[in-house]
Amino acid sequence: MNQQRIAGALMGAFIGDALGLGCHWYYDLDELRRDYGTVTGYTQPKAGRYHAGMSAGQLSQAGLIQVMLMQSVIAQGEYVDADFTRRLDDDLFPQLDGTPMTGPGGYTNQSLREAWRCRVEHKLSWLQTGGAADTSESAERAIVLAARYANSPAKLAHSVVANTQLTQNDPAIMSMSLAFAAVLGQLIKGEKMRPEISMTLMGLVKTGELPFHSVTSKNYGAPKVGQADIPQAGNFSSPDALLTPMYAAQTALDPDIRIEPAAKVAAVYGLPCAIYHLLPAAYYLATRFANDFESAVLAAINGGGQNMSRAMLTGALVGAQVGLSGIPSRFIDGLENGSELVKLSQSLADLAQ
Repeated sequence: MNQQRIAGALMGAFIGDALGLGCHWYYDLDELRRDYGTVTGYTQPKAGRYHAGMSAGQLSQAGLIQVMLMQSVIAQGEYVDADFTRRLDDDLFPQLDGTPMTGPGGYTNQSLREAWRCRVEHKLSWLQTGGAADTSESAERAIVLAARYANSPAKLAHSVVANTQLTQNDPAIMSMSLAFAAVLGQLIKGEKMRPEISMTLMGLVKTGELPFHSVTSKNYGAPKVGQADIPQAGNFSSPDALLTPMYAAQTALDPDIRIEPAAKVAAVYGLPCAIYHLLPAAYYLATRFANDFESAVLAAINGGGQNMSRAMLTGALVGAQVGLSGIPSRFIDGLENGSELVKLSQSLADLAQ
């Protein structure tokens, strides 16, 4: 693996998160343009909106949790559930009260609010905190785990599923989060975002390294007569989440399909917060702008809606492809504690080598 690609993925996620802070959750795109024009960098949140009172270039709570998870993995050398959850219990949850507009980072997402209630109000164990939120927080945390375990798909799968279950227990959300992490792992290993990446991942399903259920033969043909269907414990119902990258990449590369400007990909796949709206757009942008970090993350932001998560996911995918050196310095310079975040990312990259 290349340390540049690991650090690029991690810093790309931080930058995408911070880019969305000021202009987050504008579903009226005319209002977004009135307030910010075409977004070209970090923006100050407006009074009365999400993250009001924070400053341009700061991380949201999602970014702060990424820092927490990175620190845990670096301290332990591996992903250790008990260490990460201790940090949530000791460092994050005392700052929350179960309402959206409180806590570090200016806003607390639904899945974290539900986990807080389970732990703080109901005194439940971390085995009982997963809720029904269909948002992308689990995929965002999986960026760190993909960086650590890109060379070990089985370990990547185990850690992503365990970490997802802390906040979200829907198998479909788990499968999409794992699929995203598996794609990112391949990019960290040096692959490019292209349709063939899904076939690589399907190969890992066949070898049992990724826990998806599949009985089809080559090119999705029918299984052979008498072929045994031997399920593995914990298998997801189907590997379709691994195929979404292929179709999004084909769309980006097809000369007969044009989405202009690229930011309108958000309107194609949907502006809301659900992970199934966000991932196809991120895969599309990561294919179209595989070598252009700035164009990718700014298109993700200018699409509006849940642009923070869209840019965080896109930033990780493209950051992994261009490496840390391929990220324009202005994005790192404008990020609060940018140099410290680079050092933290490089420390995790050193661990993952």
